[in-house]
Amino acid sequence: MTTDASHVADTTADTVTDPSTMTLQQAFEAVNHIKTNISQVLVGQDLVIENVLTTLFAGGHVLLEGVPGLGKTLLVRALAQSVQVDFARVQFTPDLMPSDVLGHSLYDMKAGQFTTKRGPAFTNILLADEINRAPAKTQSALLEVMQEQQITIDGTSTALASPFMVLATQNPLDQEGTYPLPEAELDRFMMKIELQYPDEAAEIALLKLNTEIKSNEQNVETLASVINADKIAQIKNLATATIVDEKIFQYAVDIARQTRTWHGVLHGAGVRASINLLKAAKVNALMNGRDFVTPDDVKIVAPNILRHRLVLSAELELEGVSQAQVITEILASIEAPRI
Repeated sequence: MTTDASHVADTTADTVTDPSTMTLQQAFEAVNHIKTNISQVLVGQDLVIENVLTTLFAGGHVLLEGVPGLGKTLLVRALAQSVQVDFARVQFTPDLMPSDVLGHSLYDMKAGQFTTKRGPAFTNILLADEINRAPAKTQSALLEVMQEQQITIDGTSTALASPFMVLATQNPLDQEGTYPLPEAELDRFMMKIELQYPDEAAEIALLKLNTEIKSNEQNVETLASVINADKIAQIKNLATATIVDEKIFQYAVDIARQTRTWHGVLHGAGVRASINLLKAAKVNALMNGRDFVTPDDVKIVAPNILRHRLVLSAELELEGVSQAQVITEILASIEAPRI
């Protein structure tokens, strides 16, 4: 695996000759292999790993939030090491410019023409570290590449190779020197995952890992690459083919629409939320060895898909009500279909 983003091909064409060659059982085993691989260094965060992999195979992007030291960056590095694709990291700072992320044109005096210097966004897995340390102008530089998987520099658009995934980390907004992400950009993230402190046993295990001769940070570099871009494409195809009953479609729409009329919610989830509910639910079914979606698949992925899309009223915030509580109440208010 290389960290040089310049080696990424300028094509979105799949290299998989026959995506149907992977069976459901093989996909199930492959996903579990990745989970096991990452959990060697990220201890006590199994659910977080599952959610990140769900987003990867659903073709989305992830926003990781948590206080410093919970392993957000470690998780992304471990994922990149486990996958045989290109990886690049950008440390977002207040003085970072959009061109520092995407790239820019330079005039070559010798050749007498403009040449394009590609930024780190020309990659497969992009770590946008502490994304809310940069102002909105720089944050918004990722809008096009996240939505359309292409980058435009001086009017010339270049498609990126698949897979492409942005994993952005951010510290809680009450910390100094942070900027809230624009709503348009928040909506581009399929999931917002909040990392919590590990339990006592996991914290002891982490203490042991990080006080050995070879630290946990160094252990990431020794992780095996257990899957490549072809296999990821095959798993994505299998997930897309997962069977969804008509009642499940209605259930996902009911959940999204309920957020728009719920008391105390100023802005609810848009259409992109209901689409992502189904995409993620399909992957969740595959990760559990099934070729059909159940209402529980939708319920499991709903909190991470909805939490960053709900804007609560000042009244609810003063009462200490969180997005998680509102989502729990909304899910409880809608009867799950029987299929």
